[in-house]
Formats: sequence, C-alpha cells, structure tokens
Amino acid sequence: MATTKINGIQIYYEWLPHSTAVHTIVLLHGFLSSSFSFRKLAPLLRKHFSVLTVDWPPFGASEKPKSYIYSYENIAATIDGLIQELTPGQVVLAGHSMGGQLALQLLARRPKAAEKAVLISASSYLPRAKKRFIAASYLPFAEFAVKRRLEKSGVEGNLKQVVWDQSVIDDEMIGGYGRPFEERSIFQGLTRFLRHREADLAPEQLRELSTPCLLIWGEHDRIVPLRIGQRLAADLPNSRLDIIKKAGHLVPEEKPEETAALIAAFVFNS
Repeated sequence: MATTKINGIQIYYEWLPHSTAVHTIVLLHGFLSSSFSFRKLAPLLRKHFSVLTVDWPPFGASEKPKSYIYSYENIAATIDGLIQELTPGQVVLAGHSMGGQLALQLLARRPKAAEKAVLISASSYLPRAKKRFIAASYLPFAEFAVKRRLEKSGVEGNLKQVVWDQSVIDDEMIGGYGRPFEERSIFQGLTRFLRHREADLAPEQLRELSTPCLLIWGEHDRIVPLRIGQRLAADLPNSRLDIIKKAGHLVPEEKPEETAALIAAFVFNS
C-alpha cells in the first residue's frame, strides 16, 4: 500500500509483486468503488502474476484536488504514468465497470500500453452528462446535492443493485465500500468528474482498437446489461465474450475464482 505523485496528483496503489511472473495485471475498479473491490480477486491472480491495483481519482484513497481535471483523458494519462513508473515486463489491463472504459480510453490513447485487456462488465456507449447537469455542477453546494443523491439508496442499497446473490453482502463489504464516502472530498471530486467526463468511446473508435480483449460479463448484470457486452464484443475487432452464470455486475466479488481462471487462461493460452 503506497502513494506516489503522478500528473500532479497523489495516487494510491497496491503493488503485489510475483518473483517470477512475466505479466503484471493492472486492476482498475469501477465507479463509486476502489481497490477494495478486488480484495478477493487480487490474491488469486497473484498466484500467477504481479498485480497492481489503482484507486483512480476521484475514488478511494487517492488525492482529490480541486485543480485536477477529472476527464477520461487525464485520468487515463495518470494511470498510464503510474504503469510506466511501476510495472516491469508485460502489462495486462483489467478494468471493472467504468474501470473497463478507462482501460479502453488508455488503449485508444497509447495502444502499446498493454499487451492484452480484460473488460469485466465494462461500461460502454455512455454519452457525456447533459449540459444542464454540467452547468449545475458549478452552482454553490453542488457537492451536497451529489451527496444527498447517493445517500438516498445508501451503501447497502447500492450493493443490492450490483450483486445477484444477496447473501454475499456482509458488514465487511458494506464497510469497505462505504468508508471512502465518509470524507467530504469525495463529493467535491464526484462533482468535478460529472463536469469533466467525456462520452465513452464511440463505435468507430472501438473498431480501431486491435489489442486482444477478453470480455467477462455476469449473466444477470442489471447495471451494464449483457446486451452491452455483446455489442462491445461485436465492435472490438480482436475480442471474445465469456459469460459467468449466476452473477450480477460485481463479478470480482461474486465469482472471483471463475474470473481469475478466465483471466489466466486468456493471458497464457490466447
């Protein structure tokens, strides 16, 4: 567990080296999440790979300065800088949900950033926020409106939306996902993220990506439905889609063993 300054911001990361591994798996969490979401998956991957988990801004334990531009382009540049500073050997990007979109944005920015990519329930085809919401982000106390919106459903309510098997939700899970939202800075960062975030990559941009991609999707994903994964697999020219049964959106939490096995097979055998 450490931080380093990249692109003018302190980034929190967890580096789990493997003494003989050729590949490093870079794990990028989803929206409203952090490296905590990989606590089950990372140890399994570490059996075969070095593993780097990143809290990308404005989430987790990374800094959330007002001066930072929370755009996909800038966040991807920040992650890319961290990867180049820390990771020897061959890199495999693995992004969950919005982390998957960030992986795609990074590959569009620098195709040689990774040898392969794993997109786990990756958010795709989202437009930029509507102009009225962007304008509202400049209003005084906009961060409190964001906070109230999130507090309506609460951490446990949000978790119930992203998992298929409700029995996996326990106190540790609720605490781990809720802890980053105990500080005011996260809501300031989210307000700026709403303001700065571009649209997801367009289909014509996806079709230009030649990096081999494995798409992993939960059969019962209600956040990024399976049809999005099927569309993404059709648009990415060098990809395949694997569907995990009896899983929702939070696949690394619900099916870590199956997810790790699919990733290992993809890296070593394809």
